[in-house]
Amino acid sequence: MQMQHGIQNNLAYPWGMNTSESSSNPVRIELTKVRSVVLLVLFAIASFLLLNWAIVTLRGLLLTLFLAWLFSVSMEPAVAYLEQRKWRRGLATGTVMLGILLGFFGFISLFGQLLFTQAASLLNTAPEIVRTVSEWLNRNLNTQLDPQQIIESLNLTSSQATDLASSLAGGLFGFITALVGFVINLLAFMLFLFYLSADAPKVRRSIAQALPPKQQEIFSKVWNISIKKAGGFVLTRIVLALVCFAATALFLLLLGIPYWLPIALFTGIISQFVPTIGTYIGIALPALVALSESLTLAIAVIVFGAVYQQFENFLLAPKLAAKALAIHPAVAFGAVLAGGTMFGAVGALIAIPVMAIIVAVTQTYLHRYEVDQI
Repeated sequence: MQMQHGIQNNLAYPWGMNTSESSSNPVRIELTKVRSVVLLVLFAIASFLLLNWAIVTLRGLLLTLFLAWLFSVSMEPAVAYLEQRKWRRGLATGTVMLGILLGFFGFISLFGQLLFTQAASLLNTAPEIVRTVSEWLNRNLNTQLDPQQIIESLNLTSSQATDLASSLAGGLFGFITALVGFVINLLAFMLFLFYLSADAPKVRRSIAQALPPKQQEIFSKVWNISIKKAGGFVLTRIVLALVCFAATALFLLLLGIPYWLPIALFTGIISQFVPTIGTYIGIALPALVALSESLTLAIAVIVFGAVYQQFENFLLAPKLAAKALAIHPAVAFGAVLAGGTMFGAVGALIAIPVMAIIVAVTQTYLHRYEVDQI
């Protein structure tokens, strides 16, 4: 009888489980799954909070590192040119960096005092310029502009303008004094820039070695696309900004428009690094300053801006941007808004190169199909 009972139990429960064990085991399995899911969710939340804390805490360092990489990419054509001439890569990188620094400090030594003096005077007289232009528009175009409201909305009240002007009035000495506070970040930037450019092949090889062979090919292609597109875009924008600055400064100087140097610098930077509306904003400031002097000067500035824009669009830009990536204006403008929201003015300036990389990589791996009918 006992043998038969054991056989029946084995037939009923082939895994050797009794009735109580079989009824409690599913509950134990479910509790284990719930515990695993809860732990996984808690780990994900903790990782997100830790990552967010690290990004916020190291935001300045990460931005410095990214800017250094972006500048190293922009220097790549010049470094590669010297490397092809049998220069060692480290020496080529140092030479290019030295040339950039000499150009920057040469500009500051020649125009630094004039630039900051004119900028300080412009800030001091900005409320009066707004008032003069507003009154002219109200008188000749029957508008109802309130100069005081415009001044307050632009934060151009007398006390604020005086504070900003006094910070710039120190000229070159004040500028150098202000840079002392950022000397650590500057040194870090220069150090990152040198090693990211001089050791670019080693950096790429080190990262690729940590990836499987198939991913190494993808990484190498993405890296090359990033170097080509971002470097070409940034270099093109810098050259166009310099040409625009030089042409605008010379024209304003010949017309005798005050504050020509900071206005021309503003026009060159804004027109090239703010998409779509940057051209109009860039020419609006010199036109308004000219209008505060006379209507004839304002018309001359507007005509110059229109003529120069045609020269740039049809002659200069196509030659320089032949290898650079064209980005849709709406996408570029959205990238600038997003970059400015997250990282301020610096984020707005680097947003378009980042978007250029994203668009280039997407176009490389995006499969397109023919559309028969829409």
